[in-house]
Amino acid sequence: MGRYVARRLLQMIPVFIGTTLLIFLMVYALPGDPVRGLFGDKGASPAVLESLRHEYGLDKPVLVQYWDYMQNIVLHFDFGTQIASGRPVTDILGEAFPVTLRLAGLAFLIEATLGILLGVVAGLRAGKAADTAVLFLTLLLISVPVFVLGYIFQTVFAFQLGWLEPSVVDDTDFMQLLMPALVLACASLAYVARLTRTSVAENMRADYLRTAVAKGLPRRRIISVHLMRNSLIPVVTFLGTDIGALMGGAIVTEGIFNIHGVGGTIYESIVRREGTTLVGLVTILVLVYLVMSLIVDLLYAVLDPRIRYA
Repeated sequence: MGRYVARRLLQMIPVFIGTTLLIFLMVYALPGDPVRGLFGDKGASPAVLESLRHEYGLDKPVLVQYWDYMQNIVLHFDFGTQIASGRPVTDILGEAFPVTLRLAGLAFLIEATLGILLGVVAGLRAGKAADTAVLFLTLLLISVPVFVLGYIFQTVFAFQLGWLEPSVVDDTDFMQLLMPALVLACASLAYVARLTRTSVAENMRADYLRTAVAKGLPRRRIISVHLMRNSLIPVVTFLGTDIGALMGGAIVTEGIFNIHGVGGTIYESIVRREGTTLVGLVTILVLVYLVMSLIVDLLYAVLDPRIRYA
């Protein structure tokens, strides 16, 4: 196991370099001048523009800029300085990521709990009314766009019923984050339920399960130990990769519910051409994806003891 983890960590290095380089080139090689954008229609003298470009290292070749950027991250954990405000990007990350982590964490809990529960119910009753109801509900959740679902939730649960706040005032209050977390989790919840349902229904017809029934094992033990451990392997794969998607895909949800997290910061960075902030945010998301991928691979051995890592 230790050798496998060490090998996977080494494999992450070229993947991390490749993805961050691609993101860096996409941001800094595209046409546009973030320094000139600071002054808007007023403009500025060429001397001032050149001075600011030199201050932020934007007058260097793009590969040299990337090399300096990676050096600052590895040696000093420094993601640079935001051009518009002059604030360190680490401060902006420190404000945005805890908010989105709370939102994505709550959405992940809802997604995993309800998705697996609905999937198991549908899989155990494949072809029956409960299965049809789950398939219809999940198809509906997949079909409705996030911004439509968000406004429906606001109208029904906030304005009409008054159960929840229409927007988030205190992002440390989990009750205020409940409605946006539900909206964020709905699409992923539907995919988890469908994936669990398919896996459970398939394993119900497997030979090892018929053998367990023939041996007279209790139904609860057959489902919880034998059926679920094998059925959850593809579900765990999806859930592991979806954590990064929840964090990076919250732009619309955060906008609807007035949440100032990673999604809103990414949107503002794109609009303002704040390449330093945008690259820093995406770099952290890449790390999240890589770490979760490793954790998912290690969980396979927990779910299925037959899996061994050399």
